[in-house]
Amino acid sequence: MRRAFLVVAAVLASAVLATSAGSAANPSPTRAATGSHATFAGGCFWCEETAFEGVPGVISVTSGYTGGFKKDPTYEEVSSGTTGHAESVDVVYDPAKIGYEKLLDIFWHNIDPTQAEGQFCDHGHQYRSAIFYHGEAQRRLAEDTKRQYQPRFKQPIVTEVVEAGVFYPAEEYHQDFWKKDPVRYQTYRFGCGRDRRLKEIWGKDAKRGSVH
Repeated sequence: MRRAFLVVAAVLASAVLATSAGSAANPSPTRAATGSHATFAGGCFWCEETAFEGVPGVISVTSGYTGGFKKDPTYEEVSSGTTGHAESVDVVYDPAKIGYEKLLDIFWHNIDPTQAEGQFCDHGHQYRSAIFYHGEAQRRLAEDTKRQYQPRFKQPIVTEVVEAGVFYPAEEYHQDFWKKDPVRYQTYRFGCGRDRRLKEIWGKDAKRGSVH
């Protein structure tokens, strides 16, 4: 869905993404040397990335793929829906400066937790919402917040809470996409109706992200 939209967005924005970037080798799975990890899936990873970047206590945010079975997946493979992976972000944070509870709060308020098999205009298992927990403490907090928010909705919350596995960083051209091609990013985000839907769901508590 998003790939088709990007063709239209490119015309509207008159922006051209470097064709050589798409053929770049996918980085190997990595973990930062310091800090704790929080891993989330909430549809388009460009938009999820901006929700956490710039938040005090967050060290880094990496777009990537996780939750599936394909080793070293590419964007084309993940977006085809055949790998089991979801577009995700891996957030490295300093627990002394920000708690996991705060990261969960940011995550929930940037997704539609009742939308199954997709988020906003992006449809398919690869765009599902999920919390990939690292350890029992994260699992418990994730489940607690899921129960806490359920009474707010008439429909069941379908966001998955599953143990984190290998996280594969996405191709370099996807990282900080909002900086590299801000016009296309904003055009995509507006056209996808993400912020409009977030406002409908969360009202004044809706969060667009720390950076745009």
